[in-house]
Amino acid sequence: MLCRYGDHCCSSLRLNEDNARFCLLAMLILLYLLCGAAIFSALEHPSELRARRHWDERLGNFTRQHGISLYALRTLLRQYEEANVAGIRVDALRPRWDFSGAFYFVGTVVSTIGFGMTTPATIGGKVFLIFYGLIGCAATILFFNLFLERIITMLAYIMRWFHERQLRRTGAGTEGEDARDEEDSLEGWKPSVYYVMLILGVAAMMIACSASALYSAMEDWDYFESLYFCFVAFSTIGFGDLVSSQREKYKSQEAYRVGNCLFILMGVCCIYSLFNVISIIIKQTLNWILSKLDCRHHCNGLGQHRSGVDVGYRVGRRLSDEMISVKDFMASNKVSLAILQKQLSETAHGGIRQNHVRHNGFTDGVGAFAIMNNRLQETSVDR
Repeated sequence: MLCRYGDHCCSSLRLNEDNARFCLLAMLILLYLLCGAAIFSALEHPSELRARRHWDERLGNFTRQHGISLYALRTLLRQYEEANVAGIRVDALRPRWDFSGAFYFVGTVVSTIGFGMTTPATIGGKVFLIFYGLIGCAATILFFNLFLERIITMLAYIMRWFHERQLRRTGAGTEGEDARDEEDSLEGWKPSVYYVMLILGVAAMMIACSASALYSAMEDWDYFESLYFCFVAFSTIGFGDLVSSQREKYKSQEAYRVGNCLFILMGVCCIYSLFNVISIIIKQTLNWILSKLDCRHHCNGLGQHRSGVDVGYRVGRRLSDEMISVKDFMASNKVSLAILQKQLSETAHGGIRQNHVRHNGFTDGVGAFAIMNNRLQETSVDR
């Protein structure tokens, strides 16, 4: 049914673009979670049932052979699980709470990896962890954002250099006004987000492959297990089923621990940057889906009654088959996270600096999306 009261009436009856994008993403994430749960349940649940049956058989055989009651054995195992929380293991492992072990632990805290192999057992340690993690995680996120800004800037300069070299090869921009145009700042030419994603993906794969070679040699894991550990650790998922540098002794122990820390640091920084680039592409995909839905609705309305078409759903959007750019998306947001971050930062420095505000109302910001918007080309994909 077409709207009879104009655009204002129709816009009040429909979700605006931001809410539509949010709802679409929420539905897709829910669908993604449901599909993942179904797949993992199908893959892992039969193995869990087999392991449970095997464990019950071993418990029964042990109690019969040694004349021990099943209740007493389960009590002992439960007590061992409690000791396991404090770092007591059957195998000889390195101390959990000497200085090097504690340093490894705080590294997993502030990086939000949280393997779970080491956890505080005292009330004082748990209380201190709350305040320590609050400041440490915030500082580490800021470090990751600063790293992201510098790696994107470096990639932009390198790719711009190749771009200018290609232009010189083709004979473009060698004289007069063309030469002056090619001397524009970095803002004049920005690399595509897709090329940056490719470069970061290759870099992450190289780091993971190199680290896996080290772990497979030092930890006696096979290469696939090492790759699996690298992704779990670098993405800060941190299951804790595989944890590096936990044995009591290694060959070249100090060198291995230093290499382990460096690989984890480089891997986390690189994967963090890659995740932010991928999130930009996911956001563009959501915008493309919404543009398709919006265009279909608009075209159907035109076929019925051209003069009364509802255009209230289009908030700052181009009616075309293109995905909306990140720049247009940020411009259409009246209040964005980056603006709030910038305002908080400026307030902390004693006032708002109006000369740093862009013409579209978007400021420099300190968040990952602000960094991407400032450093990368706002790429649209033609469909």
